[in-house]
Amino acid sequence: MMESVPSPISPEEEKKQKKISLAIELSQTPENFSFPGINSETYAKMKADEEEFPGYATPIDELLERFTKEGMKVVLGKNPESGNVYILPVQSNDIENDGIFPKQLQMEGITDEKLKELVILD
Repeated sequence: MMESVPSPISPEEEKKQKKISLAIELSQTPENFSFPGINSETYAKMKADEEEFPGYATPIDELLERFTKEGMKVVLGKNPESGNVYILPVQSNDIENDGIFPKQLQMEGITDEKLKELVILD
């Protein structure tokens, strides 16, 4: 009888699994994270998208105000195994309208090491 040897996972799959694991851990953290802001390129792109497609998502300035006031949380998408991870204002569960990606956060303002790692992996 031959034993099957597990095939090695690709670096991309390993990165995705690490990201999912971190996101699960961060999403279960009872405390909220303070919002460090988003990088300027992200803001400019989101503002342009908002002007091109009004009403498609929560206006970026309103969203930033909510993040600043409420803080932020980490959530996984509808299919966690896909690796889709979002940052939402604490009072929101609306990924479609209020979600941003971890990579869009400004690194300088992040104090939690695991959250920094998530941003780097995104």
